[in-house]
Amino acid sequence: MLFDDLQGKRALITGASGGLGLHFAELLARYGASVTLAARRKEALAEACARIVAGGGSASSVQMDVADAASVVAALAEAGPGFDILINNAGISGAAPALQLDAEEWDRVFDTNLKGVFVVSQAVARGMKASGRGGAIVNIASILGHRVAGNLSAYAASKAGVIQLTKVLALEWAREGIRVNALCPGYIETDINREFFESEAGLQLIKRIPQRRLGQARELDGALLLLASAAGSYITGSSIEVDGGHLVSSL
Repeated sequence: MLFDDLQGKRALITGASGGLGLHFAELLARYGASVTLAARRKEALAEACARIVAGGGSASSVQMDVADAASVVAALAEAGPGFDILINNAGISGAAPALQLDAEEWDRVFDTNLKGVFVVSQAVARGMKASGRGGAIVNIASILGHRVAGNLSAYAASKAGVIQLTKVLALEWAREGIRVNALCPGYIETDINREFFESEAGLQLIKRIPQRRLGQARELDGALLLLASAAGSYITGSSIEVDGGHLVSSL
């Protein structure tokens, strides 16, 4: 059965107290992985884990701030070694015009979106190497790592950095059996953005997507499972865009 190798694997998902992070955790749990959810919000993590367990999955949680290296080290010490899969999902947008974006906000976005990916990946990869089993790392980037949008200079630059970092880590860790890839979602409908996409500005943006619609979280599942499982065993250093054709839309 496709993806059956996920059964019994340990997976760490950052930014997993809600949104896409929780969706990815639930997905991997349905395929038999034992998932560890990481985020800053302790109560939200407990609710998310309870939801997965109620559905028959295996889930635990650790409180983690990916922008704080000490927090990452402490969280992984609590969780214990031996992760086979890492989903680097934690991220923030930092929306502001470039002329009004202060250095502190720029740092906040980069610390979470780029430094956080490196710090967590490095720590988990050390465990993967020590186990001798290798593993799979999936970095959640964005189509804005490939193209730009106004008022998102820090976000777009950080996601471009995630894509390039993915390639570097894939190269360095290939002989350790560690695959590193990036998943780049386009505009995916969530509880947070639903109201915006019902506005005139949001509807105009949707018209620029070749499929003329937003994506749904479940439409990321195939790519995520491919990159996390043995089905993608010869894929590393790649970036997969799931965007309804947005990146190939004409100017």
